[in-house]
Amino acid sequence: MKKYQPQEFEQTWYEKWEEAGYFAPSGNGKPFSIAIPPPNVTGALHMGHAFQHSLVDSLIRYHRMKGDQTLWQMGTDHAGIANQLIVTEQLAAEGIKPTDLGREKFLERMWSWKEDSGGTISKQLRRLGASLHWETERFTLDEGLSRAVLEVFVRLHEEGLIYRGKRLVNWDPVLKTSISDLEVESEEEQGYLWHFRYPLVGKTQEFMVVATTRPETMLGDTAVAVHPDDERYKKLVGQQVALPLTGRTIPIIADHYVDMEFGTGCVKITPAHDFNDYDIGGRHDLPLINIFNEDATLSENVPEKYQGMDRFDAREAVAADLEALGLVEKVEDHRMAVPRGERSGVVVEPFLSDQWFVNIKPLAEPAIKAVEDGDIEFIPKQAENIYFAWMRDIKDWCISRQQWWGHRIPAWYDDDGNIYVARSEKEVREKYDLADDLALSQDDDVLDTWFSSALWTFSTLGWPDKTEELETFHSTDIMVTGHDIISIWVSKMIMMTLKFTGEVPFRKVYIHGLVTDADGQKMSKSKGNGLDPMDIIEGISVDDLVKKRTDNLMQPRMAARIEKATRREFPEGIRAYGTDPLRFTFYSIASRARTIRFDMNRVEGYRNFCNKLWNAANFVFMNTEAFDGDGEQVLSVADRWIKAEFQKTAAAVNLAMETYRFDLASKAIYEFVWAEFCDWYLELCKPVLNSDTAGPSELRGTKHTLLTVLEDTLRLAHPFLPFITEEIWQQIPEDIRGTARTVMLKQYPEADETLIDEAAITDITWIKEVVTGIRNIRGEMDIPLSKPVPVLFYNGDDNDKRLLEDYRSLLTFLIKPEQLTMLANDATLPVAATHLVGEMQLLVPMSGLIDKEVEISRLQKEIERLSKERKRADGKINNPDFVEKAPQDVVQKEKDKLFDLSSAVEKLQQQKVRIESL
Repeated sequence: MKKYQPQEFEQTWYEKWEEAGYFAPSGNGKPFSIAIPPPNVTGALHMGHAFQHSLVDSLIRYHRMKGDQTLWQMGTDHAGIANQLIVTEQLAAEGIKPTDLGREKFLERMWSWKEDSGGTISKQLRRLGASLHWETERFTLDEGLSRAVLEVFVRLHEEGLIYRGKRLVNWDPVLKTSISDLEVESEEEQGYLWHFRYPLVGKTQEFMVVATTRPETMLGDTAVAVHPDDERYKKLVGQQVALPLTGRTIPIIADHYVDMEFGTGCVKITPAHDFNDYDIGGRHDLPLINIFNEDATLSENVPEKYQGMDRFDAREAVAADLEALGLVEKVEDHRMAVPRGERSGVVVEPFLSDQWFVNIKPLAEPAIKAVEDGDIEFIPKQAENIYFAWMRDIKDWCISRQQWWGHRIPAWYDDDGNIYVARSEKEVREKYDLADDLALSQDDDVLDTWFSSALWTFSTLGWPDKTEELETFHSTDIMVTGHDIISIWVSKMIMMTLKFTGEVPFRKVYIHGLVTDADGQKMSKSKGNGLDPMDIIEGISVDDLVKKRTDNLMQPRMAARIEKATRREFPEGIRAYGTDPLRFTFYSIASRARTIRFDMNRVEGYRNFCNKLWNAANFVFMNTEAFDGDGEQVLSVADRWIKAEFQKTAAAVNLAMETYRFDLASKAIYEFVWAEFCDWYLELCKPVLNSDTAGPSELRGTKHTLLTVLEDTLRLAHPFLPFITEEIWQQIPEDIRGTARTVMLKQYPEADETLIDEAAITDITWIKEVVTGIRNIRGEMDIPLSKPVPVLFYNGDDNDKRLLEDYRSLLTFLIKPEQLTMLANDATLPVAATHLVGEMQLLVPMSGLIDKEVEISRLQKEIERLSKERKRADGKINNPDFVEKAPQDVVQKEKDKLFDLSSAVEKLQQQKVRIESL
């Protein structure tokens, strides 16, 4: 084989697999299924997606090789708000508003956009090696899933579990629609805290002091609340305060929600514009005054002066007017969490609006019980606490969106405002016995994207029809997702699936952490630290990477900072690593932590690992050409040992996969391939391969072991490294690998305890300790490998003596000593460097190898030189100006340099002490 160049074969193999239909369920094994969390149909793969799908693909490939009927159901989501916003912006660039086109023409434009831009995510999933069943790919707006959505809506409405009402929702004033909690991003921003005086009615110069970050909302206040146990205000409960600027008076109420220790202990209550205030208002039957229009200008419900003002202009005007009245006690700087729309970037308003809701508590109760009873298991278990916290305090779900792209709500209205719900207008007339000439108009709103996604596991398999796929593959086995999706999606799937199928949607939920950069920072455009998995796979120049990271940034200084940091981090751009090194990096970091740090150095390391496996395969093939397995095979101790080590590794990997410890599975494979197979076995087998004295049976045994262990290893590693394992596996002779056309359909290795030869393990362990000990002495004493050294064995027992004689020729090959001598227990020992192997000492006499005084002097000079460098690095790190002003990556490099210098000085000092002791 040529050099390891993944670009030469990865895409070719994927095309062959897909064309051959290898991703389809097959065989008679037990069903194993996973439904992909549907990505945005016009979206692109980001690092979190790539991490998640890599984990799932390893499970799918693992179970496929186990003989299970394996289905990874593919599908995409229409992503209502995200995609409608994109097309709306495209139209705006042409000077067109959606309303200029009308609903039908706008939807035609939407479908055209979907067809033109909808293939990126699928291509990228293929490039990642995701073995999805593409032939049954679904889309949330396809005919079948749309029918399922209609069915669920109508049935829930018929049971009284869907209703229309005026409630408080997250409102995006740019998109002019309600949005879900997941579509709201809250980050701390600098603001102000105003303290206002509300005059007590009937009192002179007596006030209630309330604090707010949003002065404009005081125009919608309907009460001031205090804690019922607060002695300062008990006597005032039931009295009234004058609400400045409005001419209204509002009551003082008592509610346990109020924190007596915060501020003055008085809280202004604005039920129409704060979710907590809305709950308080409900408990005290307070009026709801909506002070905003849909675009967040102030409505007719405020004094005329403020009507039509932008909310932020109104904020300044209200604060100024209260200041003029002497009603501002103080204004403080204040950092606060500001909710912004994920898509529009504008501040989201709690807004009173007519919307459709799901009465959720009747659906939540059986969903809670399913997890409590163990029908659904969260991995790790503590993740279920997020689920329970959400479900036990769940609020009714707002499912309507003021959009056109999505599932239109199947409700019709007559001119009197009566509402009729059915699957079609025809059914409405039949169901409600309406006259043919009664004018009806369908609701303009569409359903929340999460409504259709909540039906995902069963709707994609054909529900409401009773299909063979639904019968075979539902419930699915596991859902792999992030902890941020538990409340917004996982919970909804459990509720809806139990309701409409009587089954859980999945038996397990594996919750992974958030993929961050190497410093633990969330990847984001503003930080300029994002990575595109396709850039890691395909490579990207530094200029193109800078352009990608700085495009559309509105702040020139931010763009300049990001460009500088990018060019410093990737001066040559990102090389094309291929898919397998990236995937293996993901498995290695897939711990149970809440955040998962992604470091490009790991990708580099695992490319080296792939290269090591590639070169090892080349070694095997070069040494097994024209291998003939017929005839007697005699296995050397090394052959028996590597077979035993493989069985232990197979057991570890199978256990890790069954317990979803992808990090431990990859660690076991890495250590076996790198350390045991490549570093040791390929060396241990050379005396047989290169010896003129090895007989045909010994040679045949070693060659057979080389091929079979390599083939076993490729099967074991395939779920994690699908491309390189297939490419190498195809080169293995058929009489070793069989006649199967692909490694992905071969049986997955399981441990065979009968092949664990403890005697071989014990002997090779002794050999490794002796060889490692001598190599360490050479390294510590700076003795070149080319110089033969005498090796003495002292205080060895009978077993040590046997091992030395049995493996003298092997040790000679590996150590290349001047001599190997077992000393008598009463022998006089020379001045020597030593290493312990159990109770036995290994000695390498120093006489003639080094000049003790010269070496001590050399080491002292090197220690002094490095100590000066360490002092300079330490001075930088302890200089506050440097730490505060220098870029973070430069500071980190200095810290790493200090650590390396300290380690180097410590090692030299230890070596000096050892030589002084000789």
